[in-house]
Amino acid sequence: MGVELDWRAFGNGNEMTQAMVSGDVQIAYSQGFVPFVVGVSNGAPLKLVGIAVTYAENDLCIIRDGSGITQANATELEGMKVATPIGNVTHYKLLRTLDHLGVDASKVDLVQMNPADAAVALIRGDVVMGCAFGGALDRMRTVGSPLMTGAEQEAIGINTFDIVTVTEDFTNEHPDLVRKFMEVTEASNAAYAADSAAALGTIAMAAGMDEDATAAMLAGFGFPTAADQMGPNWLGGGVQAMTKGVADVMVEAGNMDASLDDYSGFIDDSYLQ
Repeated sequence: MGVELDWRAFGNGNEMTQAMVSGDVQIAYSQGFVPFVVGVSNGAPLKLVGIAVTYAENDLCIIRDGSGITQANATELEGMKVATPIGNVTHYKLLRTLDHLGVDASKVDLVQMNPADAAVALIRGDVVMGCAFGGALDRMRTVGSPLMTGAEQEAIGINTFDIVTVTEDFTNEHPDLVRKFMEVTEASNAAYAADSAAALGTIAMAAGMDEDATAAMLAGFGFPTAADQMGPNWLGGGVQAMTKGVADVMVEAGNMDASLDDYSGFIDDSYLQ
């Protein structure tokens, strides 16, 4: 990009929003969609400028073996403890899944836990189901299986993706750097698509995982091109509609006071063009 970058790791997208509002971070890569929706609904000066990654099979809820709970009798979750990071896309998918299966989410004891903690709780038997993303899912699968697979969720319109967001001040002051960031990301994704094996060692080291586990996880990820991102399913209209839908669900679940009438002003595809 021609400038020095300071990469910071965050446990969830809400922490990213807080850092951006405080002025400590200007660009969030792979921020959860729901934390963005909650943030801008509460006045956070953020812009969604791209889709970082899609990962339907890498963000799931795992039911503990022996619980006897399946999709057919999922209402038995009412009154039980379920671990999930609150206020992010994992939480949103959980709410949509429960609604689809006829479960009253208000009767489920949702416990705030980041993925690593949720995995520990599920393995110990502290919760009957844990919802998480990333490496924590591998540990969860040793004691359970998904309530719904990513493919099953996508079939009913529950999509899973992370986004690229920037602060409004940064887009106003340095639009050239925002565009350059998106160009570098596009070039990196194209290089990965052409020869994923060449990047595996670098990605594994950054993730703190061995190469086999990294390759297995990456197999569940998708990296849409800039052209795809500007299409009708994404920044060409689909994301705008989903933003409003997510906001309304979060209000109904009691995680937001109110949603906005229109979120299109927080989404800008010009840096992809």
